[in-house]
Amino acid sequence: MLNWSNIDTVLLDMDGTLLDLHFDNHFFLDVVPKAHAKRQGLTLEAARADILARYDAVMGQIEWYCLDYWQEQLQLPIMELKREVQHLISIREDVPAFLEALRESGKQLILLTNAHPNSLSLKIERTQFDKYLDKLVSTHEYGVSKESQILWQQVERDLGFDKSRTLFVDDSISVLNAAKEFGIGHLLAVANPDSRQPEREITEYLSVSDYRTLLPIID
Repeated sequence: MLNWSNIDTVLLDMDGTLLDLHFDNHFFLDVVPKAHAKRQGLTLEAARADILARYDAVMGQIEWYCLDYWQEQLQLPIMELKREVQHLISIREDVPAFLEALRESGKQLILLTNAHPNSLSLKIERTQFDKYLDKLVSTHEYGVSKESQILWQQVERDLGFDKSRTLFVDDSISVLNAAKEFGIGHLLAVANPDSRQPEREITEYLSVSDYRTLLPIID
């Protein structure tokens, strides 16, 4: 269980943590391969195989999350394609009550996302989740992703949080591993980042599938 009296700052991931990951999974696994197939004259199967190989080559690096990188690599209008399916962007239904409770308890709430600033702007436009937060940080400001220790060193310096009294919430085990290596004191994994996918069994970290189960403890 989390001991909220030992937590001053809450660092929150965005996609899969505050927002339903279904939008991103659909975009990168369906929309982009279809657009790539059409542009290159490939079958969908061939396009998907090519795209997945490209994803694997930069997985965990800032390029994986960079819309400019993919636009250049694939010669596709990435933001235009995102806007075509923006109706799928949605905040997790358990998030507003969770963030309200954290605010009322006096915690500092900071978004720390690997998402590209343009993607972040689109998602705020669609959901207005930023009204709950004290600060928004895209790792693109630093040129390295949350998987990198360099990023953690820089955000600690700039944000001034006490890592021993900080909770970090994310759906990515590799990112949580990086936060643990850096010494973030409290870690929470999201077991159900995509509402269309089964809940995952997570053994490495304390996990949650509905933030509302934490509300009595926070209060």
